[in-house]
Amino acid sequence: MGTRHCGPPEEINALNCFIKLQRAAESVATRVHAVLPESLTITQFGVLEALHHIGPLCQSELAEKLLRSGGNLTLVVDNLEKAGLVLRERDPADRRYVVVRLTDKGQAFITALFPKVAANITQEMSALSGTELSDLSRLCKKIGLRS
Repeated sequence: MGTRHCGPPEEINALNCFIKLQRAAESVATRVHAVLPESLTITQFGVLEALHHIGPLCQSELAEKLLRSGGNLTLVVDNLEKAGLVLRERDPADRRYVVVRLTDKGQAFITALFPKVAANITQEMSALSGTELSDLSRLCKKIGLRS
């Protein structure tokens, strides 16, 4: 269902597109979340995936990469730390600088989980052709980078 707003055509088109984008994103995220262990959120998965592929990161860098607030990411990392999947290390010279890294348990966990999630996402996106995927990626980036 699209917008019921009665306004100029450019507003109606923008609102309808936004609704479809949000619904598609939520729908895919819900199905991807179904592959994750019950105790793991998509944001927690994002932290583990970033640390797995990039390596240890400052907590503020993680927040920026995942488009989360510092406060939100602190809670996410707290929970991952309680589960024994990550650990924080403070810079002795500047205690405000906190690096987050995977533990051995966290590395083993994400190494086993990532292929399942990647396969699920690939399946979700298989409704689109390669060209459509490239177009969608380009368009999402264009909207996301608009300031």
